[in-house]
Amino acid sequence: SLVGPSRFRFLAREAALDELAGWNDVSMPKLWLYNLHYFDDLLADGAAERQAWHLALVDRWIDDNPPLAGNGWEPYTLSRRIVNWIAAALAGLPLDEKARESLARQTRALAGMLEFHLLGNHLFANAKALIFAGAYFSGAEAERWLNAGLAIMARELDEQVLADGGHFELSPMYHALILEDVIDLVQLAAIYPAALGRAAADQDWAGRAARMIDWLAAMSHPDGEIAFFNDAALGQARNLAQLSAYAGRAGISAAPSPPALAHLADSGYVRLREGPWCVFFDAAPVGPDYIPGHAHADTLSLEISLAGARLVTNTGTSTYAPGPEREAERATSAHATVEIDGANSSEVWASFRVGRRARPASVSTKVAGGALHARGAHDGYRFLAGRPVHARDVAVTAGAVTIVDRIEGGQRHAVVGRFPLHPDVDKVEQTDGGFRLVMPDGQAVTVAVAGADALAIEQGHYAPEFGICRPRPVLVWRVTRDLPIEVTVEFGV
Repeated sequence: SLVGPSRFRFLAREAALDELAGWNDVSMPKLWLYNLHYFDDLLADGAAERQAWHLALVDRWIDDNPPLAGNGWEPYTLSRRIVNWIAAALAGLPLDEKARESLARQTRALAGMLEFHLLGNHLFANAKALIFAGAYFSGAEAERWLNAGLAIMARELDEQVLADGGHFELSPMYHALILEDVIDLVQLAAIYPAALGRAAADQDWAGRAARMIDWLAAMSHPDGEIAFFNDAALGQARNLAQLSAYAGRAGISAAPSPPALAHLADSGYVRLREGPWCVFFDAAPVGPDYIPGHAHADTLSLEISLAGARLVTNTGTSTYAPGPEREAERATSAHATVEIDGANSSEVWASFRVGRRARPASVSTKVAGGALHARGAHDGYRFLAGRPVHARDVAVTAGAVTIVDRIEGGQRHAVVGRFPLHPDVDKVEQTDGGFRLVMPDGQAVTVAVAGADALAIEQGHYAPEFGICRPRPVLVWRVTRDLPIEVTVEFGV
């Protein structure tokens, strides 16, 4: 992220600190400014080669950011930076007395404004920072930081890491971030065994990390990167291979190899892999009822890879800024699922709010008739006339992926099913009763649709990273009539 002595590239946007109106330039997106204050580059590849730049930036940050002023003194940015400075120091960055005094001052500030009002990954980051500072420093105050951090961590690990290894906010991106946090704690305990050894054992840091790697393996496409459910984007967290390698260096035994049919029952996701197909099915709740801020209206959506290349994908996340783009990327219409009467299956609003929400039901998996099967239903459209219920069945064989959507509930409704394609799909054309696709490697895919009133190829966008949007085609079927209806879509090779 550091491309010059004081020039940064975050979220596909590059700027030099000297060109900005300081560290808190209001003309820049807030998330960009957050990244500026994190100091993640201290732990990036080749960090030792930029040591002089790093030390100068640390010194400049202290001079330019007086206590409690600006984005850099918000609890989350404090937490990220405290960990990064300490981890860099443990890796050999020679922090001077001025920097260490600032670190103590930052930790003291954090300890007074922990994010109990937000909870989730924010409070987790706060606790991790207190643990790092409490282990790094000595004395009575440091011991208080350490004990407070460990007490919060004990509660939050039990709350946030589900029995199947998934992070409870149900975003593969945030899962990967929290997984790295847990591996960091394992490594820190190896450096400070007297202070952390017992907590590491009692809270099972290594065991939790191993289960979280298994979960990430189940939710990663064959290309090694995460599936896009809820808030998710590439480039924000390390991927499966990187985290598995880091875990191995920290002494965590993990050799993830998901089964052909993996039902992550506590999270609600299902992975089905047969022949060249790999399918991810979202039969999960939107997230914890009290913290659904990173949720999308994506219930019963799916993603499909064919022979290692992504074919059907949800939209991803390009921004957290409030506005039409954020609303569109969280909407049901941005995902490979069914929309009724133009409404969202869960009432996503503002940037991080959810009102009425879909509740999954009747989730099941099985192996039968030479196919892998997954099924789920949800009541997210219960506020509409007739209280429609959407049920989806997915079957995967070596030759095809078959999706059957049933909408029940009476009354007349306009129902739309969408399958957004990855922008690298080479050719897309409509045929009699379906579509024909050509993958980047030349593999032809036929898409047969039965039960729809009309078919179309529409334009959408794909947001693989923050700050990036790419145009892509979307396969669409439409039905407007009295319920119940049933539409079958089969992707075949």
